[in-house]
Amino acid sequence: MTLQPPMMVRGADHSARAMRLMIRDLARGRQGVAQSEDLKVRPLETPGPGVRVGDGSALIHGARPWQGAYTQSNIGDARVDVEPSGPFGRTDLIVLRIEDPEWEGQRDPQREEIGYFHVVKGTDHDADTVPEGMTGIALARITLPRNTATITAGMITDLRQIANPRTERILRTAHPTKTDEVPGKHGQWAAWPEEAAWDLDVPIWATETTVVVTLSGLRADAGSVYAELRTRLGERAAKPTVVDDDGTTTRRATAILADTLTVPPTYRGTRQHLAVEINQQDRYGDGKLTVAKGTTVTLDVAFTEGPA
Repeated sequence: MTLQPPMMVRGADHSARAMRLMIRDLARGRQGVAQSEDLKVRPLETPGPGVRVGDGSALIHGARPWQGAYTQSNIGDARVDVEPSGPFGRTDLIVLRIEDPEWEGQRDPQREEIGYFHVVKGTDHDADTVPEGMTGIALARITLPRNTATITAGMITDLRQIANPRTERILRTAHPTKTDEVPGKHGQWAAWPEEAAWDLDVPIWATETTVVVTLSGLRADAGSVYAELRTRLGERAAKPTVVDDDGTTTRRATAILADTLTVPPTYRGTRQHLAVEINQQDRYGDGKLTVAKGTTVTLDVAFTEGPA
């Protein structure tokens, strides 16, 4: 292998391999669909012996060293026929395949599509990648019961991965300056503390968010305290964290609230309210839990992109 000439020094005179290697480098060695909804496999609008692949685009790495990477786009739904099963069940893969005759196959790029949707029949029941030596990415796994021709949503397992998923992280801090006791009637969820509330812009591409809130220097006194704390994003409540303290004197504690939540499609591209909530239980003690001077509230939110 000789040193390849740098791009953009011969006008538009560049080899196909040079372009593929550039795509590989720009993709940072990753492959998959470009965005969360791209190339999603669904049943036919009237379920039958096939599936439809939605529009979108993908990056596909060549199966061989220095083959480079390919880009492929699909506009509108594409139907992919799937052969009915016989007396035994069968598992198939729906694949976006590249059959470049420079490396494999005999397709003529002048007359035939070298990028196409392909069915790999009779794979393992848990297969999630294309067969070794094939250039392509797996989009879905179809699990066909015996004597089945009609494919329904329950037979389709989504296998898509995003080539370069986006991430957006938000860090906020707050320092209460006044004593703030747990409000309202104990035994019910209430927003608290006042400073632990933020309005966040949800990225339009976000499908999942991990929320971590740290309450350092919580103040407890006047008896035992048992309380649950959780975060709420819009109408989505996270799993609670427990503060369980049976001391009697004034003391300080740290609580870390953490969970991963699915971002509903209706939240994407909107502003949502994130707040901490508390539910203190009197049956385990009637002590006071407060935030005060010396308490620090830290918010760490990461929005991420995944198949949807």
